[in-house]
Amino acid sequence: MSDTPFGFGLPPEEPDDGDEGKKKDQESGGGQGPANPFGFGGLPGAGGFGGGPGGPGADNPFAAMFGSLNPNDLGAAFQQLGQMLSYEGGPVNWDMAKQIARQTVSQGSPDGTKDTSVGPAERKAVEEAVRLADLWLDDATSLPSGAGSAVAWSRAEWVEATLPAWKELVDPVAERVGTAMGDVLPEEMQAMAGPLIGMMRSMGGAMFGTQIGQAVGVLAGEVVGSSDIGLPLGPAGKAALLPVNVETFGKDLSVPQEEVRLYLALREAAHQRLFAHVPWLRSHLFGAVDGYARGIKVDTAKLEDVVGQFDPQNPEQLQEALQQGMFQPEDTPEQKAALARLETALALVEGWVDAVVHAAAKPRLSSADALRETLRRRRASGGPAEQTFATLIGLELRPRRLRDASRLWASLTDARGVDGRDALWHHPDMLPTATDLDDPDGFVHREQIDFSELDKMLGEAADKPDLRKPGPKKKDEAEGENKGDDAE
Repeated sequence: MSDTPFGFGLPPEEPDDGDEGKKKDQESGGGQGPANPFGFGGLPGAGGFGGGPGGPGADNPFAAMFGSLNPNDLGAAFQQLGQMLSYEGGPVNWDMAKQIARQTVSQGSPDGTKDTSVGPAERKAVEEAVRLADLWLDDATSLPSGAGSAVAWSRAEWVEATLPAWKELVDPVAERVGTAMGDVLPEEMQAMAGPLIGMMRSMGGAMFGTQIGQAVGVLAGEVVGSSDIGLPLGPAGKAALLPVNVETFGKDLSVPQEEVRLYLALREAAHQRLFAHVPWLRSHLFGAVDGYARGIKVDTAKLEDVVGQFDPQNPEQLQEALQQGMFQPEDTPEQKAALARLETALALVEGWVDAVVHAAAKPRLSSADALRETLRRRRASGGPAEQTFATLIGLELRPRRLRDASRLWASLTDARGVDGRDALWHHPDMLPTATDLDDPDGFVHREQIDFSELDKMLGEAADKPDLRKPGPKKKDEAEGENKGDDAE
């Protein structure tokens, strides 16, 4: 997690061309001051719509949608602007997000690889890898298989399959901005300014949709499955790999492609087992993200200036305000607790997967150690996947304590066995805490609370009839009451 989690990006790196490079960087918004809150510019690959990094698409989502705005494009530009202004949905225009994500995917990733349809041979290879991975995992975990099917996705198919999860993650943040737009005006002025506020919200939804579409499209060029960032983004029960990205991932590793595919299938299948058989885990993780998002405070003073000076003929003005940063962290105990809860939960999920996959792969794959270290560094260094996610909800979902969590799970396996280790997932209160990651030996040898008896008692109580309510009457009693009624 970054030291400035609301920076929505990483600190600027030292430019290669010295002072001149610094000057250019500051002119482009990469110098001091808050980083771009929604990634409008500086997002890896965001220049796809403007002809490459630094092009119009990198700094201006309107240019990304409208192209270079030469006279021949003006008709299409105004038509799309009309679509933006007529949008009346939620805080994010998801139709636009989907359209732009697919356009981004179609242009290829920065390394030059293009998206291609998945052929029968690739689908069969993925299915066989997942099937073999599930067999190996049976010896490494007590959780049964969670993959009802194995699928091979193109990048475009990944976009389609994961958009519902992105909607769940991003909407709460976007909703806060939309609500703030309506609250900055005095109540007596809101009725008169209704059309203007509606226009701003429509354009805000369009800009959110534009940037999210670009971000998800870039991410589709990097991920190798449906669970790369530690969250279940795809449909439940579907273990998914992206063959074109799997091939790119293993290209420079000097490891046979079959071993790379199988190791990544192990990780995907392990995630599927965890999320399928720990029913509270998905809501726990998404709730932690939402809890942290609720701590976001919108800079209403800056927003008031934007609303007061908004010019409908200059829609980029609203985007420029977003670029300058409207979010501020709330330095409260609740916000710190939400951040710690999210960091710990991600570390525990990724640490468990890392430990289980290593146990399954080490005796069978000669490249297991090399692949494990490559993936650890990929997660720890904050590759494009983590950077992109940071632009969407203001968080870098990077499990900083992945190694600590993995060591703790491995120690639990040695001390309690596979069943004892996995039993901790039965209840969230049984899981290690951030403090336990500091002292794994203390946690491993500590006597754990057994929630099974409590759950059993609660289940029995729920099955018992409520003694305070009258039960069904016997046949004789009912007949007696009926006779009494007749006599009256």
